[in-house]
Formats: sequence, C-alpha cells, structure tokens
Amino acid sequence: QVQLVESGGGLVQAGGSLRLSCVASGSMFSILAMGWYRQAPGKQRDVVATIIKDSSANYADSVKGRFTISRDNAKNVVYLQMNSLKPEDTGVYYCNARARLTRHSDYDNYWGQGTQVTVSS
Repeated sequence: QVQLVESGGGLVQAGGSLRLSCVASGSMFSILAMGWYRQAPGKQRDVVATIIKDSSANYADSVKGRFTISRDNAKNVVYLQMNSLKPEDTGVYYCNARARLTRHSDYDNYWGQGTQVTVSS
C-alpha cells in the first residue's frame, strides 16, 4: 500500500556532499513522520534523522550540524542533505515513513529498499 523509493546514494570522498531523496507513493491517508536510517554491515539499523510533518526535525548526535532533513511542498518526498561526510557515515540508507492507510488505521512504519552511501578517506 505504501512504497518508498530512495535515490541519490553513491561514492564520495570524505568532506564531500550527497543529497538523498525518497518518494512515497501508494494509497495513504496521511504521513505522520518520515526519516532516514542507516545500516553498516554487521551493525544495527540506526536513526539518522526524522521529520514530523513539515517542521520538527531530530538528528543523531553523530550528524548534527552536517546533515539536514527536509520535505517538499507536496509532502510526499523527503530529502537528506549530507555535508562534510565522514567514512563512518558509510552504510545503506533507508527511508522510513510512519503512515496510516485510512483515517481509521493505526500508524505503522514503512521502509524503502535502501541506497548505498560510501565515503572514502
């Protein structure tokens, strides 16, 4: 019912920048929040940044001051601008949406397939 497609990943040198995009599609009543999570091989999937509706944003301590999460006017696309990238930022970045399918549904989490970000030293 909800599909998330990420794009913008790639290989970049330390200190460089990337901009990730995630498009949400399908039948949804509303999206409460969207976010970005990353997972390195053999590690847990950890939150990078989340944004509630059009405003409130939260960031992992490791990316504060370097990453910016935002949404477009249509409220179905979320971006992650990543600046001053470090090798420890390397991982698969997953888009997440907390959404409900109808006005009577509970909110649930939906995930994209992920996009690889590799930062070389």
